[in-house]
Amino acid sequence: MITIRIQEQNRLVETDRVRKDCWIDARNVDSADMKRLEQEFGIANELLNDIMDADEQARIEKEGAYTALIVRLPVYEESSDVSFFTLPLGIILFSDKIITICQRSSGALEDLSRNRIRGFTIRNKSSFVLNLLGRGAFTFLKGLKELNKRTNIIKEELQKSIKNKELIQLLSIQKSLVYFTTSITTNELLLEKLQKSPLIPFKEDEQDLLEDVVTENKQAIEMANIYSSILTGTMDAFASVISNNLNIVMKRLTIVSIVLMIPTLIYSFYGMNVDLPFQKSPYMAFVITGISLAASITGAIFLNTDRKRPLRP
Repeated sequence: MITIRIQEQNRLVETDRVRKDCWIDARNVDSADMKRLEQEFGIANELLNDIMDADEQARIEKEGAYTALIVRLPVYEESSDVSFFTLPLGIILFSDKIITICQRSSGALEDLSRNRIRGFTIRNKSSFVLNLLGRGAFTFLKGLKELNKRTNIIKEELQKSIKNKELIQLLSIQKSLVYFTTSITTNELLLEKLQKSPLIPFKEDEQDLLEDVVTENKQAIEMANIYSSILTGTMDAFASVISNNLNIVMKRLTIVSIVLMIPTLIYSFYGMNVDLPFQKSPYMAFVITGISLAASITGAIFLNTDRKRPLRP
């Protein structure tokens, strides 16, 4: 879907035709949108394919009449196996318009299009890029906090009972953190290029905004690394708990097997077709039963008692 917006009285409003200093917002694009972007706006097919590639890394390049940037933004989709993931966003800067292209809708794009950023303008190309990158870094931080909140909730549930469902949810969160860490890192490389590249000239006051965006992006990287380390340690701890519980269950099953083996051995011995002591006594069945019970109880107590014995050479 392609939406054209212009700025009137510091607010973005939708319009039905392309005007000067407009923002062409293409999200959830289909084949018809791709064809229109290529034919009407002259965007190279190779660049469009790169933007549609979910694994494309952030970069900046000059293509004829426009400058193209590819950044990665966080995307939330509840129906997906991994709710939080990242996708590339293409920013195409023409002299008279701005085009953004993304496979899905991101929180950063929603904030810009719904006038949630104070002082945001689409007439200044460099300011637009900085605001979008800054909102992207903010959205990463917001997503990381949500992932950490979900992790704490799942940990509380796992402390009550360890189930496969919660473990799979932790694995999904771990995947999201990997996506976030990789995407934020590649965005940082793009920001470093923007500080040195002459393709997008920044004014003196915009340099301070660029520094703020770099700082927020570094903070997002640190948070992603911290949360990822905590989650890895948590999953290792629960793996140890599961292994320990399995060992306890196996120990109990072994004790039960040995205890049941004792009366079986005694009864098998007196079931042989040979002459045995006291085999003609009418009370021998009760005596064997008593001996079996006593031996089983003694064996169970002995095997179930955890005692530290001194090691002998």
